[in-house]
Amino acid sequence: GEDGGLGDVSSRELWTILLGRSALREPVSIQTNKLKADKDTPQALKDFGLRISKLLGLDEQQSVQILQCYLQEDYRATRNTLKAVLQDERQSQALLLKIADYYYEERLCVLRCVLHLLTYFQDERHPYSAEYSNCVSKLEKDLVSTYRQQFESLSKSEAPTWETHGNLMTERQVSHWFVQCLKEQALLLEILFLYYAYFEMPPNELSTFTRLFKEQGFGQRQTNRHLVDKSMDVLVERIGYFSSLILVEGMDIDFLHKCALEDRTEQHQFYDQQDICKEVDQMLLTFGDISHHGPVLLAWVLLRHTLRPEEVSSVIRRLGHTTLQLGVFQYLTNMLQALGSTGNNCTASTARMCIYGLMSFVITSFEEDTLGSQQHLINAACEVLAAPSLAELFWESPNMGLGVILDSAVGVFPYKTGPLLQLLTALLSDKSTAKKVYTFLDKMSFYTEAYKHKPNDVISREDGTLWRRQTPKLLYPLGVGQTNLRMPQGCFGLVCEGKQLSVGEQGFLVRWEYSYSSWTLFTCEIEMLLHVVSTADVLAHCERVKPILDLVHKIISTDWTVSDCLLPLTSRIYMLLQRLTSVINPPVDVITSCVNCLIALAARQPGKVWSSLHHTGFLPFAATPLTNMAQTISAEGMKAGNYGNLLVLIEQPRGEYSVTIAFLRLVTTLVKGQLGSTQSRGLIPCVLLVLKEMLPTYHKWRYNTYGVRERIGCLILELVHAILNLSQDGESEGSAPSLQSLCIYSLANTEAGQAVVNIMGVGVDTINMVLAAQPSSGGSEGPGQVLIQTVKLAFSVTNNVIRLKPQSDTASPLEQALTQHGGHSNNLIAVLAKYIYHKHDPALPRLAIQLLKRLATVAPMSVYACLGSDAAAIRDAFLTRLQSRTEDMRIKVTILEFLTVAVETQPGLIELFLNLETKDGSDGAKEFSLGEWSCLSVVLELLDSKQQGKYWCPPLLHRAALAFLHALWQDRRDSALSVLRTKEKFWENLTTPLFGNLPPPSETTEPCVLESCAFVMKIIALEIYYVVSGVLDPCLKAALESFSSKRRYEFWSDYVRDLVCVACDGEEEGLRSLSESQMLISAWRTLLILSTSHSEVMHLKDDSVRQKLFMDVLEGTKAALLMSQSVFCLRLGSMMVTLLLILLKQWKSVLVSAPALLPPLSLMLESVLHAEQQLTDRTKAKLLSALILALQNQGLNEITQLPQLLLCVCEMVQDEALALIDSTRHTIQRGDVQEDSMETDSPHFQKDQQDSVCVLALHLSKELCRADEDGEQWLQVVRKLPVLPSVLSALELSLRSKQNLYFTEAALHLLLTLARTPQGAAAVAGAGVIQSICLPLLSVYEGPSNGATQAFVRKSQDAPSWPGVYRLSLSLMESLLKTVRYNFINEALDFVGVHQERILQCLNAVRTVQSLACLDEADHTVGFLLQLSNFCKEWQFHLPQLLRDVQVNLCYLCQTCTYLLHSKKMLHHYLQAKNGEGLPPGPHPQRVIQPASKERVEGEREEAESKALQAVQCSLLKILSKTLATLQHFTPDCCQILLDQSMDLAEYRTLFVLSFTTPAFDSDVAPSFGTLMATINVALSMLGEIEKRKEPVAVSEDTQALKSLLMFSMENCFYVLISQAVRCLKDPSVLPRDKQRLKQELSSELSTLLSTLFRFFRRGSPSSPASGLLPSLQPKPPTPGSKATPEGQEPFIQLVQAFVRHVQR
Repeated sequence: GEDGGLGDVSSRELWTILLGRSALREPVSIQTNKLKADKDTPQALKDFGLRISKLLGLDEQQSVQILQCYLQEDYRATRNTLKAVLQDERQSQALLLKIADYYYEERLCVLRCVLHLLTYFQDERHPYSAEYSNCVSKLEKDLVSTYRQQFESLSKSEAPTWETHGNLMTERQVSHWFVQCLKEQALLLEILFLYYAYFEMPPNELSTFTRLFKEQGFGQRQTNRHLVDKSMDVLVERIGYFSSLILVEGMDIDFLHKCALEDRTEQHQFYDQQDICKEVDQMLLTFGDISHHGPVLLAWVLLRHTLRPEEVSSVIRRLGHTTLQLGVFQYLTNMLQALGSTGNNCTASTARMCIYGLMSFVITSFEEDTLGSQQHLINAACEVLAAPSLAELFWESPNMGLGVILDSAVGVFPYKTGPLLQLLTALLSDKSTAKKVYTFLDKMSFYTEAYKHKPNDVISREDGTLWRRQTPKLLYPLGVGQTNLRMPQGCFGLVCEGKQLSVGEQGFLVRWEYSYSSWTLFTCEIEMLLHVVSTADVLAHCERVKPILDLVHKIISTDWTVSDCLLPLTSRIYMLLQRLTSVINPPVDVITSCVNCLIALAARQPGKVWSSLHHTGFLPFAATPLTNMAQTISAEGMKAGNYGNLLVLIEQPRGEYSVTIAFLRLVTTLVKGQLGSTQSRGLIPCVLLVLKEMLPTYHKWRYNTYGVRERIGCLILELVHAILNLSQDGESEGSAPSLQSLCIYSLANTEAGQAVVNIMGVGVDTINMVLAAQPSSGGSEGPGQVLIQTVKLAFSVTNNVIRLKPQSDTASPLEQALTQHGGHSNNLIAVLAKYIYHKHDPALPRLAIQLLKRLATVAPMSVYACLGSDAAAIRDAFLTRLQSRTEDMRIKVTILEFLTVAVETQPGLIELFLNLETKDGSDGAKEFSLGEWSCLSVVLELLDSKQQGKYWCPPLLHRAALAFLHALWQDRRDSALSVLRTKEKFWENLTTPLFGNLPPPSETTEPCVLESCAFVMKIIALEIYYVVSGVLDPCLKAALESFSSKRRYEFWSDYVRDLVCVACDGEEEGLRSLSESQMLISAWRTLLILSTSHSEVMHLKDDSVRQKLFMDVLEGTKAALLMSQSVFCLRLGSMMVTLLLILLKQWKSVLVSAPALLPPLSLMLESVLHAEQQLTDRTKAKLLSALILALQNQGLNEITQLPQLLLCVCEMVQDEALALIDSTRHTIQRGDVQEDSMETDSPHFQKDQQDSVCVLALHLSKELCRADEDGEQWLQVVRKLPVLPSVLSALELSLRSKQNLYFTEAALHLLLTLARTPQGAAAVAGAGVIQSICLPLLSVYEGPSNGATQAFVRKSQDAPSWPGVYRLSLSLMESLLKTVRYNFINEALDFVGVHQERILQCLNAVRTVQSLACLDEADHTVGFLLQLSNFCKEWQFHLPQLLRDVQVNLCYLCQTCTYLLHSKKMLHHYLQAKNGEGLPPGPHPQRVIQPASKERVEGEREEAESKALQAVQCSLLKILSKTLATLQHFTPDCCQILLDQSMDLAEYRTLFVLSFTTPAFDSDVAPSFGTLMATINVALSMLGEIEKRKEPVAVSEDTQALKSLLMFSMENCFYVLISQAVRCLKDPSVLPRDKQRLKQELSSELSTLLSTLFRFFRRGSPSSPASGLLPSLQPKPPTPGSKATPEGQEPFIQLVQAFVRHVQR
């Protein structure tokens, strides 16, 4: 307390630390840099220091220190502006005054710290009592003398004047100085009082203090008392109270009482101090003119009376008389009330202990009658008993001390109920005392009554002192049954002598000996009040009932178990409330008590209270049912209820609001009670009344008492806050709004919201003023604290409204009010930001920043712009708090969270906080460096691995710093990143968390540690992803290398696997930190996915490690999908399956050798099969993909897995197919099917996509079907499940409606695969495949817009398309016919019949369209016809005309192919004319070409074109070979026609015209023998070309296949040629001349061909493919007996030779 006693840390900071509002939670020694020595201080500051020292009367050194402290803590502009301020006269004066305030505050804080130490140094419950005790023992020696001198000098010091202290010392400033002086005096005395509560006061000190206080008039004879105005009275009173208490405490009455009881008074310290006692006597005899003297006189009388009664009786008498005249007990009541309630207010409770001792002893020592009015005694006793432990103390010996008062109160009960009930209410403090009070009242043995005259039914003794009842009597005339008391006959009653009735009444007071329970009596009293409620007696009766209600309220609040016994009482409160509120002049205090009781009941039984209260008409209610929000908000049909009328008619005019306060608390309690939705809807009228009639206007009402307005505001917001925090489950059914939506709507759109905005706009300065005006020292309840609480609630409410408000395009009035740019810095954003300057309650700035964070995310505005010119200063304030080591950690975390959000949404603001300075680097690029005020320096400090775990860097703060960095990386703030990367040890410090060993997930880890690790992983991933590996920072590379070498991949892989298992395991402990766990798992997932493409940088190349990581992922996925079906687990499972799929794709080679993957994957699939649809669709799809990959990669390891997996997949296929049918039907009904809905599918529940579950399941079943060699397993499944019928039904519907393209393709692929094996094909055929495909397939190509050629145009070769579906159907028919043969012939003929147009059209189209799509279809068509041509007779029988058409078309096709193959140039020209359609979608010629690479691009293009040409040629060749093979079936068998003379030629038509000219490319020219010759020639020349390409020895497969195709075509061509020629020669209808010509032409042509062939074969060409390759293309070899001959001669050449010989004969 010495002047300017500033230590190293400012006192305010010390005070914050002591209150536990800082980061310091453990005792630590704090070192801060000592203030710089004189030489460092700039001259300007020194000069200003002189001005300060003049104003405050300090020496220069101290002034400069104070100035520096002020600049450090409280200066609200940036440092740069200081110079200008000091030079400007007006601004520097304002600064001086602010520094004066700061200095005063510092002085008070020092004293508050000492007070705090004294409060807790002996409190074992306090964590630092040992440290405090240590400090107190150091202070103890000089504390009293120093503080007493300080007090004296303060009370005697002259007021400063402008002459002595400069012209700033105006009257106002002097008054300010004097308030400070009084505050310090009061605090000094408070400290001394607490000190003497712990330490004994020597007698001479008592004398000194008495003299001091006497001179000072207990605060009222200040030297400067001319300066006291009304506002300072409270402080002066406080000085008086403490003066009085110090003297009473100094006399040590408690010890005196003890000595007197044990009869050892000589041990008291005053026993042998005669001189001092006389001295004090003399001083006290002059007392009596000030009320503060009362307790001192009372205590001294007691002391003198106890120690030496015989010597000083006259003094005692005189002093005693004076004491009673001063009304000492009233004074004590007022004093204790003024000192405040005892929450955590140590001074107040110590004062009560002190007075308790005094009163107990006084009442024990003196007769009660001599001490004045009983009521005053009781009031004082009640006030004293409010201290925490005194009620228990009292009940330990209820007959001693204050027990005497209790006895006398029982003596007049129930004639007067007030005194006893008031005392008992005060004696209730906890459950044990509640039981005692209950029992005490339950067993009463006296009943006191007042009589004016002796009644007739009583007989008495002669002297009239004892009465006796002759008849029984009902004590309550109007009660019935239970609610009455019956006094039996023969009761004795004692007439009390000397007991006066109430003033001015004559008569007797009789005390009957009668046992009863007061609780029954109370019920009767309430019943009685219900009867007299509308008569004149009502007020008198209310006086009797109010104490009853207050007691009930307190007893239920203290001990709920008693409430059952009080049911008769509590159930009548509702009726009482109803009747009292409806009388003309309602008794407000009783109504308040009723509502208070209901609050206590509602805390435990909200539903019950609500349903009873609902019928009383007390609360507002809705007369008509609520239907929608608009009607509700308009309050149409709402009645205000009795309470509403009471508020308007009585409370507002009077300015007293006790019922309103109770009403608000009641509604809040009901809301918090989580009533059902119908009940909470019943509260809507109440809440609406608050939102419409109270919140917008309460600040304008009339108030009699200071502080009530703030309290009401706080309660209203508490109610709203409670509603907004209700859980969402009980939300509204139907259109009627719920409580929550009503609140949100009302606050967002009506003036209620504006009222909340106004509360938030109070601003930090107003709050500081209110706090400064409070007399008590940093107490916990005062208008300042209520105001802070209200503003905090306003923040929270606004934050929740914005969070919960339904999304809309327009901003609500609330949002507009929050974000409008006002004039200079008066807009709300700036006000919110300035709460950072508030130091008293750390939660206030924290909530303000949280709201700012919310606004920065949702509102479209720039916070930076809103801050205006204060932006830099506010930034400095934010960073100062962020840097301070003692600052409350949660504020720091909130600031960092705010900045994290700002990175994304507030570019201007984040630039301000990053504060990067630029300079041009050597290479002309900009270089960035950190400015003086940059948030990055703080963040880097928090990252420093040496700081971790220190009290100022707890894990939560570390996490917040990492989150901020992650935001910078995610937002790609390159300037900031470039600075960070270059900081030394940055990467090392950043990656530290990944190298630490966490405890296993089954044990507890702080969730934020998981998040920290996740953020680090994400930052590393972003860095690796965005920065080219060559430019990566070496430190990061080193970190990644050690990550690999220190086996951290394995560690984290194990950890994440276990984490998934723990998170998905039991519900109980798993659910603690789900979101954090999910975050870590997700980050690890990102890192692994990245490692598949950046394995070099990440040093993850070791196959065994990769395999381990993969198996861990598999384990984790298994845990997530198999353990539980909770939403969280399924989400986690979905995340893990994605990772699994990616790794499976990328690490194929590694996983070939891994343990079998199919069993675990199948298990997961089975588990997911039956989970909730919406959640698992993606998961199912990914699992199916994984299974397909695993199957392709590993194959079926054991056949045993197949049956179960197949069954599972087929079940899925079946379910999905049925669902697809439903959804397709639904779509068709809605009529929104687009014509060619290739990708445009129903946006409903079942979507057809490439990766939909249905399609993937079909693909997987196809793969499984491939793996199942003999098709056995499939058949079993088909027998068990009707899977084929459901797939076929879906297929039929899809084809008809031309929808679900992907499904259709996949289904056909599956059927195709099935049709490979005989049983499979039989099953497919038997399931009715032809019905599902044949007719519906028409709608696929018969669209309205399809012209002849358009059908064959297609985007790209492999993309799914409807033409592709048609081609697949052809393949399926071909395959089935090939496998099932005669059993399928009818269906095949049906198919051909239905689709004949398309088939013929397709065969023709090859001439005009050479796109690969068209050729592909032609290929499929000819393939199908090839199979069908095996059944010529059946075909001829059923469809003769079609057969003829097909034969003709095939011949023409043969001609077309030959021509196109023969003329390459022509083909090339065609392809180019078709706009490069044949080109693969490679480097398109349309690209913009840079001049430099033009030649290269040309080259590329030519290469692409030649490739396309080759592809088309190959396609044509395939078609040609199949066409010839088919024609072979339409012509007689060679051997047969050559050998069999009696053959029926009419069976076979002539296919070729007798002409040997090379065919022209013209549809009019009929195919002839020349065509066939040309075909052979083309084949030969192509073979020759192939030979010319000097290929390496190992001939490529493609070339080999091409050669085989050419040979095959050639053989078939010879075959057809010979057969047809012989047919001609034998045909009688052919003219002999023609036959002759035929023979000549053929022999010459064929001879030439043969010689060419011989040459060719001598060079060693391939042998005929008939023996090897043919079976794959065609079922029968072309020549019946073709076997390779020993000479190596080709069989078909021998055949040709034979034929030539035959012809030449």
